[in-house]
Amino acid sequence: MKGKEKGMVINMEKIDKTLLELSVGIFFWGIVCQAAGIWLVADKAGYSIGLWIGVFLAVAAGVHMWWALNKSLDYARDTAVKMMTKYNIIRYLVIVVVMALVMVSGFANPLAAFLGLMGLKVAAYLQPFTHRICAKFYKEHI
Repeated sequence: MKGKEKGMVINMEKIDKTLLELSVGIFFWGIVCQAAGIWLVADKAGYSIGLWIGVFLAVAAGVHMWWALNKSLDYARDTAVKMMTKYNIIRYLVIVVVMALVMVSGFANPLAAFLGLMGLKVAAYLQPFTHRICAKFYKEHI
């Protein structure tokens, strides 16, 4: 697969362990918010759907950031900055469109979706904790 590494093809063996740890943190955040928040809302289905839309959007944003950084760092500084700017705009536009669809459709709770999306931020702070847990699974020393 050496010739195809530059494209949109994602080789699971190449996915960074930090990305895995970030994703674990996002899902942990989703589980905590699900367990705690479900008791506080009247529309339990809307809350749950919105929360998990946000969680999956956060994981997708994390994967996209990893992919964009991985791809952009192969280029010279000026080109890499332009590429990262382009990818950041694309990522934020997708987030805005998905959140707008959640708000307009009424299908799910938009505040819960935002709470799930914030899992990306929380997971960044939880990374030392998730690193210790994940390191046990891939048998590394901390």
